[in-house]
Amino acid sequence: MSQHIRSISGRIFRAAALVASTSVFASALMAEPTHGIAMYGEPALPQDFAHLPYANPDAPTGGTMVTSTVGSFDSLNPFITKGSVHWQLRFFMGEGLMARSLDEPFTVYGLLAESIETPEDRSWVEFTLREEARFSDGSPVTVEDVIWSYETLGTIGNGRYRGFYSKVDSIEQTGDRSLRITFNVEDRELALIAGLRPILQKTQWEDRDFENASIEEIPITSSPYVITNYEANRFIEFTRNPNYWAQDVAPFVNGQHNLDTIRIEFFGDEVAAFEAFKVGEINSNREFNVVRWETQYDTALITSGDFVKSVLPHSRPSGMRGFVMNTRRDQFDDILVRDAMMHAFNFEFINDTITGGVQPRITSYFSNSPLAMQDGPATGRVLEFLEPFADDIPADAITGYALPVSDGSERNRAGIGAALDLMEQAGYTIQNGVMSDSDGTPFTFDILLETNSTENTAIIDIYVESLSRLGITPTVTSADTAQYKERTDTYNFDMTYYQRGVSLSPGNEQYLYWGQDAANTEGGRNMMGVQSPAIDAMINRLLTSDSQDDFVAATRAMDRLLTAGRYVVPIYQWNISRIAHDKNLRYPDTMPIFGDWPGWQPDVWWYAED
Repeated sequence: MSQHIRSISGRIFRAAALVASTSVFASALMAEPTHGIAMYGEPALPQDFAHLPYANPDAPTGGTMVTSTVGSFDSLNPFITKGSVHWQLRFFMGEGLMARSLDEPFTVYGLLAESIETPEDRSWVEFTLREEARFSDGSPVTVEDVIWSYETLGTIGNGRYRGFYSKVDSIEQTGDRSLRITFNVEDRELALIAGLRPILQKTQWEDRDFENASIEEIPITSSPYVITNYEANRFIEFTRNPNYWAQDVAPFVNGQHNLDTIRIEFFGDEVAAFEAFKVGEINSNREFNVVRWETQYDTALITSGDFVKSVLPHSRPSGMRGFVMNTRRDQFDDILVRDAMMHAFNFEFINDTITGGVQPRITSYFSNSPLAMQDGPATGRVLEFLEPFADDIPADAITGYALPVSDGSERNRAGIGAALDLMEQAGYTIQNGVMSDSDGTPFTFDILLETNSTENTAIIDIYVESLSRLGITPTVTSADTAQYKERTDTYNFDMTYYQRGVSLSPGNEQYLYWGQDAANTEGGRNMMGVQSPAIDAMINRLLTSDSQDDFVAATRAMDRLLTAGRYVVPIYQWNISRIAHDKNLRYPDTMPIFGDWPGWQPDVWWYAED
């Protein structure tokens, strides 16, 4: 266990209290340019802060971090829809006018912008660029670049950027280095989101087709790292820009971006990736399998002390990880069937088999956080928010819902019995040993998995065996990364692996995850296809709440609707992070609330030999 582990739950509630505190004076200040803004209340750090609390301003520069991932890529442009892009690229490439602190629920501080100004109602936001802001080629970042970036990403960029742009009424230049964005809806979060949009160089794309960029057309950004080498499906190498514009300018980056080189190696499966770590080709490895962590990390490098094992805490919500059911398909349009699938999934036995029983289960979309739905019946503001939709939502979203729990035995008699009853209520019975409808048509479905996912395959093998006790024989289809993306982008699956991260400050992205309008958007993130006016109403409430209490209540109500909707069969969560790494790769003593989130590793790590 790492010596750096410490309790940070108290800091979460202190941060929540800070976020909730508002005053006449704070509101008045919001009408003036400032160094940062928070979703509620004031930023934790003052105007003259020197560095983030979880960054080490004395960290040396130099060294290399090499990590691994399973999969492939055929694009290096994370800002467009075309191609398969490694998920980390959008965190390495592209800076915004503001940047988000990982130690506060939702606060942004100036990066490309030296100041931000917004009125109390946040109907508009104005930014003033730093005079020193530069792209990696040394050219200045201009207001023209900023406006072009918003317009381009909002119309032909990746879908994650388009929802914001639809809420923009106008963008106009207000000075040599300033611009104002006016919104067309009431949404307190938009002023913060505006500051996080990546800014690209307009001149790079004047004679090029941005939305169909080839892999060779790497976007020019102002980020501290640039791609200096790559081989499709093999590796991507980033090099720290020695002339990075913000290093001695923006306090937000003080103590960050210390490594000279960051390299991501791609492998066909988890076994090959782990073997590369064992021989030192990978010098930082995040382990998600606790059994492997406990039994297979007695490698020569760790035994010698050249590599070490660090266990690090975090206090971000669990998010959802498991197997999603596609409600666009007839098999899973019925909540009774989805409920039956939940009971047939013998989590306790699976967890014991795969992890030794040590990983806690995800119990809701915001478990492991103060935003999670509470046990028992809905009360107070949560109940008030849900009651208008009582006739159209699962009853136990109000009365109380909890995941099925088995006795841990392989047979799971109680769970299978409950699943049989639910399938019968849905119109299915076992006929000649096969679960079938009234016409004798067998009930079956396909489970889509990526070829390289050995752990998910092991889980599904156990699940398929459990389903056989119901007379259900699903097919399991394996697809390579490109095929898998193509099928999931078009929702061509019945059930598949699903992972969705959430934060302590859910906002507009919730519409993308489970909003009605996103249900049939190709390449979207509403994988389950849920279309619920109640969920949309809760998202709207959390976006327009003028108090922290209402914001929390709206999130808890949304969590109840999602969890009681039985859209995903949850598996286990990681409320700690297990990282084995070169002993010379160091990290600060102070862990942020969102520890282990993109932006923590590798941003605040450094390399130092003893």
